[in-house]
Amino acid sequence: MKTIAILGATASGKTSLSIKLAKEFNAQILSLDSLSIYKEIDIASAKPSPKEREGIQHFGIDELSPSENFSVSVFFDIYKNAYQDTVKKDKNLIIVGGTGFYLKSLLSGLSARPSISLETKQKVKNLLQNRDEAFDMIKKYDKKYAKKISCNDTYRIEKWLELYLQSGMGTSDYFAKFEKKPIIKDIDLFEIETPKEILNQRISRRTDEMIKKGLIDEVVWLEKTYTRRPNSMRSIGIKETLEFLDGFINRDELADKISQNTSKLAKRQRTFNSTQFSPHIKGNLESLYHSIHKVLS
Repeated sequence: MKTIAILGATASGKTSLSIKLAKEFNAQILSLDSLSIYKEIDIASAKPSPKEREGIQHFGIDELSPSENFSVSVFFDIYKNAYQDTVKKDKNLIIVGGTGFYLKSLLSGLSARPSISLETKQKVKNLLQNRDEAFDMIKKYDKKYAKKISCNDTYRIEKWLELYLQSGMGTSDYFAKFEKKPIIKDIDLFEIETPKEILNQRISRRTDEMIKKGLIDEVVWLEKTYTRRPNSMRSIGIKETLEFLDGFINRDELADKISQNTSKLAKRQRTFNSTQFSPHIKGNLESLYHSIHKVLS
């Protein structure tokens, strides 16, 4: 079994390249996309449809309900499942997506969290009745971590409280004490490079297609079904559509705003990939195809 990873900004052509390679080299695919992970968020995530997947097994797509939180630990479980299934079937594994953070986490590892008792979970539930006071605890006992999160980030506040009440240590101290263990120690990494102007054109076209396919109706349904509270409802494509539904922007502004925010995301993705990973092969789709072909052959 061989494992490779393909990174690249959103709309750079990762999906089509990965499916083409998977068909040629008997591979399965693990998605690194933080929105495609959710069931029922199909248009906003621009995930490949079952037809577009061409029979290739995809992990990391349609794994969670929009009401569930996606975290690094959840992604690790999905990776382990993908790895075991790929080994069992004697196939190769292609890890692909724009959210390089999750691949970085696989390479750097994650400190094991302690088991959280039912008693601790109940205490945390009680503390979260007043989120401001709960956040004040973090500011008092873990100033470093408090600066990294928002006072409205209920999920991370909850996880900090669980760790602190169970271990007596804040997140910063705990993870400084317990060494991380890499999940993947070595991998061939490839990154798609796309000129900014071309990428922005693709993003604009894709946004128009998403709206034509029914993005607005999808978001209306998601809000009705799950409300606006889940983290998934704050994603690009969804949050702008909610602004449109609230009357703050018109339909033309909706497309422009989604495209602008997606372009900003692409810039952040490129910056992350260039600063967080060791030197790796970069190129356009054609050159990367040939480079990967040599590795998987």
